[in-house]
Amino acid sequence: MQVFSRGIKLMGNHFEFSVVGENEAWANTCIDHAIAEVQRIEQLLTTFRDSSQTNQINAKAGIEPVKVDEEIFNLIERAQRISELTQGAFDITYGSIDKRLWNFDTTMTALPDAETAKASVRLINFRNVVLDREHSTVFLKHTGMRIGFGGIGKGYAADCAKRVMIADGVEHGIVNAAGDLTVWGNQPNGNPWTIGIADPDSKHLPFGSVMLTDTSVATSGNYEKYVMIGGKKYSHTIDPKTGLPVSGIKSVTIIARIAELADAMATPVMVMGIKAGLNLINQMQGIACIIVDDNNHVYTSKNINLT
Repeated sequence: MQVFSRGIKLMGNHFEFSVVGENEAWANTCIDHAIAEVQRIEQLLTTFRDSSQTNQINAKAGIEPVKVDEEIFNLIERAQRISELTQGAFDITYGSIDKRLWNFDTTMTALPDAETAKASVRLINFRNVVLDREHSTVFLKHTGMRIGFGGIGKGYAADCAKRVMIADGVEHGIVNAAGDLTVWGNQPNGNPWTIGIADPDSKHLPFGSVMLTDTSVATSGNYEKYVMIGGKKYSHTIDPKTGLPVSGIKSVTIIARIAELADAMATPVMVMGIKAGLNLINQMQGIACIIVDDNNHVYTSKNINLT
């Protein structure tokens, strides 16, 4: 048995698919099917194509409900539940933010004032997404509102790709969607997969690792995109309530059964902060969390041991 892997750019990110098997041709066919599945999801969720259902919903904001596939409806419904759970720290209507304030590059030398920041997020409110299951429609109440799946889409795609590969007979594998990954089965030697937890200061060097099988991991961090203002580091993650970037946390790693949940919970924990974030995770079943703060202190939920 050996691991056959392939990397490819999908959904604007680097995906890597790994299959444990003896036959390379079979493994490649399984990977082909997984790639096709992610491409299918990308067509549904993308905001870069006018014809996508996401853009149709956005185009009709404040005008009329839009009929969508059951798959999209269900994904939005699950996203709404996470918004409720995190009291709006996760919100798919973040697409409404006024991006002119946030470029997170060398030209950004000051934060906007609190009033301007608050105005930039005035259309972000998951409660203004109206779902009608009977007619399978989605309606955004206000003109200018926009939804986007940046906080949940990669995880969802990883889960779907895994499902396709398992249907093809892949008993052991990994789907890595730009760091949001899901694993099942074992390595060729029979041991669980060893997953490195990214070090916020040097993302190619893990600061710890966990042995996992049939589990998913997602990390959200400020180490990939941030700005320094007055000697303080601000993440590209914006608090939807204030419109200002979050600070104090370098990275949040979530371990959960499915990649969609791990992906969706990583950002809100960063927004909520260490105490509230850990408190929420500790109340949930089957989910664990590792937080690294700006001073490199590591905090973990009750049910995890780092090696």
